[in-house]
Amino acid sequence: MELHSPTLRMLAEAVATEGAGAVDDFWARAQRVGTPLVEPDADPAYRLVTFLWRDDPATPAEAVLALLHTVTDKDRHAHDLTPHLMHKVPGTDVWAISHRLRADHRASYQFSVHHGSREDALRTDRRSWLRVLDSALPDPLAAGPLLPSRDGRNPSSVMELPDAPAQDFAAPRHSVPRGARLAAEVDGRRVAVHLPAGHRADAGSGTGPYAVAVLLDGEMWGPVLDFGATLDNLHADGRIPPTVTLFVETMGRDRRMADLSCSEEFVDWLADVLLPWAAQEYGATDDPARTVVAGQSAGGLTAAFAAFRRPERFGNALSQSGSFWWPDGTEFDGGSEWLTRQYATHEKLPVRFHLEVGLQEWMLLPQNRHLRNVLEARGYEVAYDEFNGGHDYACWRGGLAVGLVGLLSGAGSGRG
Repeated sequence: MELHSPTLRMLAEAVATEGAGAVDDFWARAQRVGTPLVEPDADPAYRLVTFLWRDDPATPAEAVLALLHTVTDKDRHAHDLTPHLMHKVPGTDVWAISHRLRADHRASYQFSVHHGSREDALRTDRRSWLRVLDSALPDPLAAGPLLPSRDGRNPSSVMELPDAPAQDFAAPRHSVPRGARLAAEVDGRRVAVHLPAGHRADAGSGTGPYAVAVLLDGEMWGPVLDFGATLDNLHADGRIPPTVTLFVETMGRDRRMADLSCSEEFVDWLADVLLPWAAQEYGATDDPARTVVAGQSAGGLTAAFAAFRRPERFGNALSQSGSFWWPDGTEFDGGSEWLTRQYATHEKLPVRFHLEVGLQEWMLLPQNRHLRNVLEARGYEVAYDEFNGGHDYACWRGGLAVGLVGLLSGAGSGRG
């Protein structure tokens, strides 16, 4: 095993001369400073990042995979997980793997610990991969907070290299007033509502009507990730006006696939049922210029489609890693990128966009760039960003905050 990390080379040398005590000292330091190890590279724009897993002497592993979000997925799609197999440092209980990564990279990660054969660990078929994801574990020595998960899966750890964009608004602040969180059902669909601190529903109170943000995949942004804390921080710092935020749940995988694939029925429900309900119950505005619809992946596609189909209700679309290949999975097929073609061939609409996509998203990057180019050529107002990360809530939670600030900060102070 070739040890790329200077720290691991020092460990191997210390083990040869000092024995087991050197391993204990190594783990004590790792617990103190946190993992992964981040070491300099010859190019200051990069870092050598080493992920570590400590073997359990009672049940030693036969193989350990380090799952770096989207980076590992790309190799899994290519049916080769060997680049993500960790290696045992001789004479130790240290499993390790090093990656040379750009210094602005952010990604969630986990470990998959295998007690069967190495061949089983490297299986890439869908059933085997789902078993890996169902049992993958966070890094117990991670320097940062965990990223919660859903569907019974374990949380992930988050690697944030020093030049990654700041996410100053993500964590709750004790000094910031918390807005109200409410659970509702609208026409048979679950919707969570976040109201800004000091909210009053009557529009004559001097505080409304309120700007409104519709967040798709609301079951993730609400109870799992608590994006309400970010909204409270943004509001308290004056970065966004007081905003009624609607977390729209997708009601299961099959329903999500139907609703978030340029569904006219779903978008019309958002425009004709959900928004009027929010106006009546919580004093939300009916001004499209102060209304944002936001989503990720298929939700990002749907956000852009909502602005196309119902611009009189949705004047701002926030798309993160949008699936603009839809309705098929090939970039060059004549039937692909349907929505982009609609924007290219129809008259310009009174809507604004915030688009972002990860540099690691090999299946989405070309299509997002294409949509940006089409929108700019047609004269739309477009804020566009490419972050060094993947299809990952660890990245999206920061980009969602930035996008809402950009689209809502000019939407007024809360009065219609």
